Amino acid sequence: MTNTSLPKISFIIPVLNAAGILENCLQSIRRQDYPQERIEIIVGDAGSKDGTRELAKSFGALVVDDHGRNIEDGKRAALVHATGEYVVFIDADNEITHPDYIRRAVEALAANPAAFGVESYYLPSPRMTSFCSYLTCLLHISDPVAWLMSIKPVFLGAAGEVERWTFPKNSLAYPVGSNGFVFRKSELDMVKAGENYSDTHTSVNLIQATGKREWLRIRGRGVHHYYVATLGEFMKKRRRATCHFLDMQKEHGFSWTERKPRIPGWLACLLCVTFVFPFLQMLAALVRTRDARWLWHPWASFASALGVAWGLQTYAIAAKDKKLIQNLQPRQKLNRP
Repeated sequence: MTNTSLPKISFIIPVLNAAGILENCLQSIRRQDYPQERIEIIVGDAGSKDGTRELAKSFGALVVDDHGRNIEDGKRAALVHATGEYVVFIDADNEITHPDYIRRAVEALAANPAAFGVESYYLPSPRMTSFCSYLTCLLHISDPVAWLMSIKPVFLGAAGEVERWTFPKNSLAYPVGSNGFVFRKSELDMVKAGENYSDTHTSVNLIQATGKREWLRIRGRGVHHYYVATLGEFMKKRRRATCHFLDMQKEHGFSWTERKPRIPGWLACLLCVTFVFPFLQMLAALVRTRDARWLWHPWASFASALGVAWGLQTYAIAAKDKKLIQNLQPRQKLNRP
């Protein structure tokens, strides 16, 4: 594709008091070697009071109000304004790793009509703690409980740096659809994502509507995902994620965890809280990879199970609070190199 033939891209970013980390994300979008006039940035803001809106506008973003309860509402509020042929869902704590990622992703989707999107690799960064790198780069799913439940994607092959992946037969239990994921706008419209978007739920709906079970990855490309820096922050994030998960399950009537996972959620939590099982997993991973980041695994597994329990307790007490998810949103700040 030439610059003049490249399609328009819409970046969708949900935010709430994200001024401490959003600039890094926006800078990485503006560093793309994609024609800037073919890029639009739409931010769904849930009522930030820390200068997030002004920061987004300084990068040319359209800021729209999000009056919903969950972070997914921010994505929906932004998505209805998208005019691009392709849509990239990206969070404020993401940084696109390479200037050519979006161009390569668009070209790959154009060449592979059987794929429903492009998934980011989560790559390490000097600004990450080793704990954050373990969660995002080694686990990819950023949570040991979900990591135990999810199936392993099947690698189908590669053409150059474009890899093809799919689900194993009879299972969709792998969360896919956020943190730099690229969709075709026409297919999102097909499943009415503007009305009921939720990353993993929308992916399942899209797969069922189109029959497409394949997605792509660009080797060595994706995002740095600055999820959390410490174990304490991680527990708080898992508490909030559990409440959010329960909200989405109630709204959509299903979740990816019900699409034939490797093990049920209760068993994953039980194994994580034993500490012994994650310790044995850590030893096996250290022998296999010699990667010291796996030393975090037993501690993160235990914290993840506790975070789930904390979230269940919180939701049982405050499920009717319309601002529950927003109130649990931590303020993040990116470490400088």
